[in-house]
Amino acid sequence: MGAQLEIGEFIPRSGLAGGHRQTLAGNFLRRKSLLPPAEARLFQVEPDVKILCHCHWQPEDRRRDAMTVVVVHGLEGSSESQYAHGVGSKAWAEGWNVVRMNMRNCGGTEHLAPTLYHSGLSQDVGAVVRELTEKDGLKRIGLVGYSMGGNLVLKLAGEWAQTPPREIAGVCGVSPAMDLAPSADALHDPANRIYEWKFLFGLRGRYRRKAELFPERYDLGKLAWENFTSIRVFDDRITAFYSGFTGADDYYYRASSARVAEHIRVPALVLHAEDDPFIRMTAPTKEMLSSNPHVRLIESAHGGHCAFLASANGYDGRWAERTCVTFLGRL
Repeated sequence: MGAQLEIGEFIPRSGLAGGHRQTLAGNFLRRKSLLPPAEARLFQVEPDVKILCHCHWQPEDRRRDAMTVVVVHGLEGSSESQYAHGVGSKAWAEGWNVVRMNMRNCGGTEHLAPTLYHSGLSQDVGAVVRELTEKDGLKRIGLVGYSMGGNLVLKLAGEWAQTPPREIAGVCGVSPAMDLAPSADALHDPANRIYEWKFLFGLRGRYRRKAELFPERYDLGKLAWENFTSIRVFDDRITAFYSGFTGADDYYYRASSARVAEHIRVPALVLHAEDDPFIRMTAPTKEMLSSNPHVRLIESAHGGHCAFLASANGYDGRWAERTCVTFLGRL
């Protein structure tokens, strides 16, 4: 079903062809959120773990029947990430509910979970979906994930396999980190070191806050800078060590949605730019997505990472956001 939908080609805005230009412009060009005030709501995803979502509800008489879009951010992002407001604003304009989700520890919520967050926690997204359907009675839900969030929603769809919740309309992954190992290694390329250091700086600060909140669980001694020479080293010594993996390779394998993408049975859209500076999608993963009749893979020559900034012809030029809303709306 998803593979048959017609979606317009991405053409980069004049002067913004190239992965780095797209990525930086998409990140730094500000825009106004059109979302109304949100309900800040905590979801229990494990016995000792809560996550914070910002929910924008249509009027009570239309809430249950309206489409609900759950937006999942990327590494070191939050519900306040620009694309979360961007997708949310476009969905709200369609008359849909919007749920901007923070992964555990994100959005200033380190105190709500003793554990770290990582790229394999698809069950957290699943727990939010369960509560929205079982407690709130919502009838149609679409998932939109960016980067790490794209990996999470696609991984969840693959894990659902033949038995997805009947309320799930579809899932969208924008610049999804489906192949974690090659993507982590690409971050260490000299041309990408500025991105890697940005991530490392944020992850290091978050780990410090966790160690201060849960000193019996985390060792502040691990924060020496020599322990943070790359994302792979951080994932090996911190993420994997504290999250039940034997090391970075084990973590990357088990957390990558590419491992289960062939089992996706809900309409899915995957947007990937060939000039993404650091997200790598391997040939086997592309083949797996292309051969799955439930998945529409769109690869564009340009778009950068989570940017896809086109000319503002009749809209704000945020092509990926509009494409995801269009895809879910046509379902």
